[in-house]
Amino acid sequence: MALGKASEDAAADYLARQGLKPVERNWRCKGGEIDLIMRDGAVLVFVEVRARKDARFGGAAASIGATKQGRIIHAAQLYLARLPSPPPCRFDAVLFEGGRLEWLKDAFGETG
Repeated sequence: MALGKASEDAAADYLARQGLKPVERNWRCKGGEIDLIMRDGAVLVFVEVRARKDARFGGAAASIGATKQGRIIHAAQLYLARLPSPPPCRFDAVLFEGGRLEWLKDAFGETG
């Protein structure tokens, strides 16, 4: 989907300008996908990117419900299991809505 790819490109560029370093993009596993994986210093950041033209039907943030969060967390656990020494991590969201960008750090709450 063109909007999805353009939003991911814009999110990756924005986060890089904020000092995060790209690690992976569109990492897939059985049961889930992570849009962007980036480093923020020693922290590994799993990023969900969502774009909505407007706030109807709850908007971009509301589209990351419990089921979607569960899939992202599951994928992150599988990704971390591949690493010899998993670093601290967090889950962020970059939201595009009505032409506005919003970066939510630790979007799923305390993650360590």
